[in-house]
Amino acid sequence: QVLLVDSGGGLVQAGGSLRLSCAASDRSFSSKAMGWFRQAPGKERDFVAAITSGGSTYYAESVKGRFTISRDNAKNTAYLQMNSLKPEDTAVYYCGRRATGSYYARGSYDYWGQGTQVTVSS
Repeated sequence: QVLLVDSGGGLVQAGGSLRLSCAASDRSFSSKAMGWFRQAPGKERDFVAAITSGGSTYYAESVKGRFTISRDNAKNTAYLQMNSLKPEDTAVYYCGRRATGSYYARGSYDYWGQGTQVTVSS
């Protein structure tokens, strides 16, 4: 059983920063790609960023240049550094472990964290 625990969300003003963490209880963490998705009220869960086991990264166009995904395999933890936050970034953020398939597709991920709320005020 794999457990992912998301943390680091909160309320921040526009232009501010937050760093999300995803702690994994997964012996195979270092060999798995990890991703972050977000879901705003009434909307689908959308791709934000992913990082491969080798450290290659992928981003949604809406967050390129503002968000940075990283990982620390020694700590079994993935991170999402979010800078220059905008009100439209408000959502529940989920980390996921990619099983197979496209990094951008929700269906490619087999385990999810519980989510952490990010609220950006204008």
